[in-house]
Amino acid sequence: MHLYEVLRRPLITEKSTELQVQNKYAFEIADEANKPQVKQAVENAFNVKVTGVNVVTMPGKTRRVGRRLIQTRSWKKAIVTLHAGDKIEFFEGV
Repeated sequence: MHLYEVLRRPLITEKSTELQVQNKYAFEIADEANKPQVKQAVENAFNVKVTGVNVVTMPGKTRRVGRRLIQTRSWKKAIVTLHAGDKIEFFEGV
């Protein structure tokens, strides 16, 4: 898997913006990605030093479409902790 395929999109939610105070950033990642791949992708994409990666599998939710109940897909989320003093400029001002 290519490193730029690992990170899908940054997660900009209320919880993830509160984590930025602790120098943590959240990303949606590919289903096949693992912790070392996420660490390497973030370090190469944003030129920062990563100290830790936590990966969470978010289960799909049941939604109603008319009379039917459908299941949305499951996805993976990575919470990346950066070295003290590093920050990702992409998230600034959000």
